[in-house]
Amino acid sequence: MKRISILAIATALLAAGVAGCGEREQTALYKDGKYRGKPDTRPWDNAPSAYGSETWKQGDHVTWENQLRARSITAQNEHRRIGH
Repeated sequence: MKRISILAIATALLAAGVAGCGEREQTALYKDGKYRGKPDTRPWDNAPSAYGSETWKQGDHVTWENQLRARSITAQNEHRRIGH
């Protein structure tokens, strides 16, 4: 009886040890030299915000850059924003 319980404990410890070593590799999947994961979209291909303050058109890179430039000049400039 004592031998069976020791064998059961040893088996449980061995199983727990093997389970801890079973971590899978977490790298990007490449086949034939190409990335096979989810493709990223370009930021200007997204629809403008529903708030209506954006003046850029979906898919137009130039208007998207102009909107970013205008936002960085006015809305995100702390001196202009607080009135200095």
